[in-house]
Amino acid sequence: MINISAEEVKQRMDAGEQLHLLDVREPYENAEFNIGGILIPLGKIQGFQIEDIEDLKNEEVICYCRSGNRSGQAALILEQAGFTNTKNLTGGMLNWQDKFK
Repeated sequence: MINISAEEVKQRMDAGEQLHLLDVREPYENAEFNIGGILIPLGKIQGFQIEDIEDLKNEEVICYCRSGNRSGQAALILEQAGFTNTKNLTGGMLNWQDKFK
């Protein structure tokens, strides 16, 4: 797992790059604010309920959560499940909102 900054992700999004973003927060957190990622809460990832993203195993997958803790765990679990390029958005949505809102 590699860490990636909010600035880098935002820059790549603004440039029109298609990113595979994975929101590992709970649905209510996603409803409050999100940056367009696929919502699969950490509990489902811990239970390997990841059918929706199986086709991304060899793609870059950027995980994010509220602060960067749960997404770090998710990225490591996905690596164990055979994902080859997982990244953790450092500081999560708290950091994102500080910088870009």
